[in-house]
Amino acid sequence: MTVYSLYIYDRHCNCVYYHDWHRTRRPKPANEGGGFLPGVARAVSPIPPASASNASTPYTSPRHTLSSSSGVLVAANDTQPQSAPPLLQTHAVTTPPPASYTSTGLPFDEESKLVYGVILSLRNMIKRLSGRDEQFVNYRTSAYKLHLYETVSGYRFVMLSDPNAESLRFVLRSIHTGPFLEYVVRNPLIEMDSRERGIDNEYFRASVDRLVRGLSIFN
Repeated sequence: MTVYSLYIYDRHCNCVYYHDWHRTRRPKPANEGGGFLPGVARAVSPIPPASASNASTPYTSPRHTLSSSSGVLVAANDTQPQSAPPLLQTHAVTTPPPASYTSTGLPFDEESKLVYGVILSLRNMIKRLSGRDEQFVNYRTSAYKLHLYETVSGYRFVMLSDPNAESLRFVLRSIHTGPFLEYVVRNPLIEMDSRERGIDNEYFRASVDRLVRGLSIFN
């Protein structure tokens, strides 16, 4: 059993974060003008990685990290190059190279909309058939199991795992109460109601990666 991928949707139904692990068929890069927010994930960004102004980090937005290269505030008179913190170095080493993936043939912007459409349709169907007290938490197919965790503020955390996995709702809740609150909600440089960028905080991405890799289900 293992974990495949993680999606986070904001209150505007936009996918603001994506991360995958044991997924061997990664979606194609998002289409230009397809509603893809910058900073969601470098692997599915429509902008080629080589065009980034800073090759040491997947994202270059100074609004979401204290420094675009490391996430650490650097003194103005410090002329020494800043090395990446150990947390980021560990994340960089353990991430599989893009060459090991094949494409599903579906652009990421279309895939993320399909995933959101599925959870929204099933959520509405359950509420209409079973009443308002019932909640949609997961469903399973022969290929994967989808887990859903919704916050009061309207954010939806979606995780795809092996179909035989137990409920991972507690993992999604841990991501929300841990890295999400620490590096996103409490970060004054991130606009929580913004429709302009995804969550491009490197410390959040590295913390989520470490949390998921520490699970007993992760192989």
